[in-house]
Amino acid sequence: MGMLPPERTPVIVGVGEVLDRPADPAAALEPLALMAAAVRAADVDAGGGWLARLDSLDVINLVSWRYDRVAARLADRLGVQPARAIYGLVGGETPMAKLDQAALRIMAGQTQVAVVTGGEAQYAVARAKAEGVTLPWTPPAAKPENPIVPSEHVTPVAMQHGIFQPVHIYPLYENAATSGWGQTPGAALAETGALYARISDAAAANPFAWGRRAFSADEVVTPAADNRMIAWPYVKRMVANNNVNMAAAVVMTSLAAARAAGVAEDRLVFVHGGAAAGEPMDYLARDRFTRSAAQDAVLGQAMRVAPHGFDRVELYSCFPIVPKMARRTLGLDEDAALSVNGGLSFAGAGLNCYMLHSACAMVRSLRARPAEAALLYGQGGYVTKHHALVLGSGAPDAERLALPRDVATAHEAAPRLALDHEGAATIETFSLVYDREGAPSHGSVVGRTPAGARVFARIDMGDAARFAALEVSMVGVAGRVRLGEDGVQRWAF
Repeated sequence: MGMLPPERTPVIVGVGEVLDRPADPAAALEPLALMAAAVRAADVDAGGGWLARLDSLDVINLVSWRYDRVAARLADRLGVQPARAIYGLVGGETPMAKLDQAALRIMAGQTQVAVVTGGEAQYAVARAKAEGVTLPWTPPAAKPENPIVPSEHVTPVAMQHGIFQPVHIYPLYENAATSGWGQTPGAALAETGALYARISDAAAANPFAWGRRAFSADEVVTPAADNRMIAWPYVKRMVANNNVNMAAAVVMTSLAAARAAGVAEDRLVFVHGGAAAGEPMDYLARDRFTRSAAQDAVLGQAMRVAPHGFDRVELYSCFPIVPKMARRTLGLDEDAALSVNGGLSFAGAGLNCYMLHSACAMVRSLRARPAEAALLYGQGGYVTKHHALVLGSGAPDAERLALPRDVATAHEAAPRLALDHEGAATIETFSLVYDREGAPSHGSVVGRTPAGARVFARIDMGDAARFAALEVSMVGVAGRVRLGEDGVQRWAF
């Protein structure tokens, strides 16, 4: 047990957030301008003068407007020339990773002042397209930097089944875990409604939330004209809202530099440690869908960083299964508050930026109500990449801050894929996708043969109502698999 010297102790000194919702989309700020405004707001929040000393700039990957030289362009707008300026890859966990890495560089004496920022303007882009408006922004690049490309998730088999987007894949975990926890689908839906109602309460109290309305549990889970079914059992209010114009930024430095600049001690938030782990990219190559070994490993390491527990948490909430699994791993009560920011469904954020906004909200929360430890947990891909960051109001323990970031996972061997199997099988989990009119569109069963191999079979839409029953879980139900003329497996009860 011991403390690091002040010049090696990482602290967050400033946070900034920007919302932009003009009536005319042509008047909206482009992402570079949003991020520049957020960085300047964070600098002001930290007392000013930090940008002149900035030597590390990380920019979260953006999708609403495709630039080249993203970090360099932002540095030019800010009038700074940091020695290190990096534009990141795609992933909802990347804000946590970038903040954690900045803390490690400060500990190593490699960075003096770091900024992590991200922003999107998808709301303006979508409105401009719908209204035929030309946006007067920096022309998009012919060859944008770090574009989103089909990943290992988008395998030929996934494409054949139409189960390749996040909204298609998270239900595999939701439906498997519901059965694994001994819940009926109706009980699982009730848990989600109560959880997301509490998250919406946090959004309603957050001045930087895109949506500031609190919803009841029934309003969250009940399908309606403005809350259509997306993929069983998820309706619109259970999925992430990336249709925003928002940006966030965090300024980090050493405790010694903060004190020398006269930053008040009660405005400092300390980094206590972090952890990262991942699942196989191909979801059919994962050991199970009732839990994530990588999530368990990351949260387990976070609990070792904070052995006395967390006063408050922010659990990534792109889809309900993520905070529901994390809550159980952390041993939190069913009625625990799992967000200070307001959730991806309600507070909203740019595609990869939510946890940066959550970091800002957590810093404000810890300044207002100090605590020994608070948890930020982010996730990227399709339950794929996980990163946790522990913050606190007091200086960290040096040994725990130095714990390894990349943690070992307890993955079991994945079942053998038997995509040519015909015959008996039982349902391991399933995904049922709906169209924009609220009718079942397509779906697939992940199943097991009597020998334990894994099959992947399309659902007949005539059976859709059986999968979407509130009373009975379809997991474990027996059926048969046959091969269609296209070589793709089909499911039949």
